[in-house]
Amino acid sequence: MTADLVIRGGTVIDGSGAPGYVADVAIADGVIREIGIGLQAERELDASGCVVAPGFIDIHTHYDAQVFWDPSLRPSSYHGVTTVVAGNCGFSIAPTRAEHREAIVGTLENVEDMNPATLMAGIAWEFETFPEYLDAVSRRGTDVNFTAYIGHSALRLYVMGDAAYERAATTDEIARMSTLVREGIAAGAAGFSTSFSFAHRGVDGKPVPSRFAEADEVAALFEAAGEAGKGVILITPGPQCTYADVYEWAPRLGRPFTYPLFASPNGKHLEPVALHEQGVAHGAPVWPQVTPRPLTMQFTMADAYSLNTGKVFGELMKVSRAVRMAAYRDPEWRALAAADLEQSPMKPRWDTFEISESKRFADLQGRRVAEVADERGVSPLDLMCEVSLAEGLETRFRAYIANDEIDAVAHLLTYEHVALGLSDAGAHVDQLCDAPLPTDLLGTWVRDRSVMPIEHAVRKLTGEPADMFGFTRRGYLREGSWADVCVFDPATVGTGPTRRVRDFPADAERLTAEEPTGVRHVLVNGTPIRIDGVQLDVAGNRPGMRPEIA
Repeated sequence: MTADLVIRGGTVIDGSGAPGYVADVAIADGVIREIGIGLQAERELDASGCVVAPGFIDIHTHYDAQVFWDPSLRPSSYHGVTTVVAGNCGFSIAPTRAEHREAIVGTLENVEDMNPATLMAGIAWEFETFPEYLDAVSRRGTDVNFTAYIGHSALRLYVMGDAAYERAATTDEIARMSTLVREGIAAGAAGFSTSFSFAHRGVDGKPVPSRFAEADEVAALFEAAGEAGKGVILITPGPQCTYADVYEWAPRLGRPFTYPLFASPNGKHLEPVALHEQGVAHGAPVWPQVTPRPLTMQFTMADAYSLNTGKVFGELMKVSRAVRMAAYRDPEWRALAAADLEQSPMKPRWDTFEISESKRFADLQGRRVAEVADERGVSPLDLMCEVSLAEGLETRFRAYIANDEIDAVAHLLTYEHVALGLSDAGAHVDQLCDAPLPTDLLGTWVRDRSVMPIEHAVRKLTGEPADMFGFTRRGYLREGSWADVCVFDPATVGTGPTRRVRDFPADAERLTAEEPTGVRHVLVNGTPIRIDGVQLDVAGNRPGMRPEIA
């Protein structure tokens, strides 16, 4: 059979971790037909001087809504990502009934910093059940392969209505949710996801619905996911399921579990790392998710996301802008809020806060909040309130929350049995842009810091997540595999600049990074979506599929 396309003369790194070798890759009908020397085809893409790798898999995104108005899933598709998993942390947008759409939107607004006007204008509510949601996405088409977890909070709202935000589930409600989990995974869901984290607050600052679950509900839904026989269970740990509990559940169900793991200040992450060592030694199929990106947030005091874990700040999530501004003017409120934050499980690291954008006080941009506060003889929170009030709460601050100590991050990245994830692409778009995770890993951590061999890094981005999720014929460059391919120059690959644009529905803005360096070609199921560093418009023939999961 004559190939449709050949990628010629690159170094093939196939996703297995094996050393690279120079070869051509021939593709026909969306599938890799042959890998060898001197292959011929009707069309040719030059890969000389480049690595030819499987397309990258991003296992931790929140593209559940954005997929409806941006099927290119920018900027992930610009960085060599060819498969994404959405619905993380229990926050899928299906199943959902018409009467609960505002509750879903309100949850995503407070938990994932999504603009509610954008969500209401941009989501095509053509679905109710989770299988209908996946079908709607497939029907509309995507540039990359797309799947999602079925999320716990959406499940509770669908079955329990408004009571999902108020109480434990009954036996009958648990049974109905369990049935929906099995149905969702059978239809192609990536698995089941949930959150029990104190940091996850939804409508009016209330705990998200999954945090109201009790032990019997958690056990039933985990078991339903296990009975489905495929897919992954993602949790953000909390009282209902601790880090230690994960290592009990995973071997019992025989399904992979995953959870977020950042390098925390003062080594707080070492406790779950020690649990992980013990659990893996006993065969627990658990994959903590790690990232090369520092966990930073840009925010304004109009929605102080990085401070909302405090009880006093949390109360402001349910009040008007005028009431919020009045609180910021009140020295007694500021003192109370500052003292409360010192007791928060996510105590602010004031020395890392900086003023990132200010129209009125341009001379303060880039300066650390604590430094300026010391100069003025006030507290960091006092300074933030005063500067923000002076320009209508439009000042943008950046907080470094975790994962910013290079040695600690390097240790996690090279740890055995951890997965690369946590880009959060599609969420917090006004605060951060970590979708360039793959190009950051390959440029900053592989080339510049020599933290790991390039073959190992490619495996972390491709074959390893494909194996973890059971993605059939993906994650590897092998004859018979789907032709998801990223061709990049290891000498120049990088994230490129991040910029703020205003192009989302309802005239909303976002941070994006759509000018990576060194990403030469990207193919999804054999169709190029990027050639010679230029992203293509494939609107008439979007090649993305719903990955088959075994």
